[in-house]
Amino acid sequence: MHNFKELHIWQRSRELVKVIYQLTGEFPNSEHFGLISQMRRSAISIPSNIAEGSRKSSNKDFIRFLEISHSSSFELETQLILSNDLGFITESELKNVLVILEEIQKMIFGFIQKLKASEVRS
Repeated sequence: MHNFKELHIWQRSRELVKVIYQLTGEFPNSEHFGLISQMRRSAISIPSNIAEGSRKSSNKDFIRFLEISHSSSFELETQLILSNDLGFITESELKNVLVILEEIQKMIFGFIQKLKASEVRS
């Protein structure tokens, strides 16, 4: 088991949630039950699944939750691109948040690979 609060991935994912809440706070009210809700849920899913998976008894189970977290990050990436397409965020805002998101995606992928390698050695 891992202490999720000490995982840099979880910490960065929390920061991403704050960014997403700030960005979506500027969206039109008509999107409250559309993109705003979807993006916030996707963002929250990333650290939540890291935390939930960290308490599992095996790396294999933890990997499954990391994969869910990773999938949520790609869902969020799509929603961010759509938000830009619809004019809700600027190109600059999109690029700034994608830098953070891509860093998290790489960290999750790397951690999954590390856990898989340790499973092979066990």
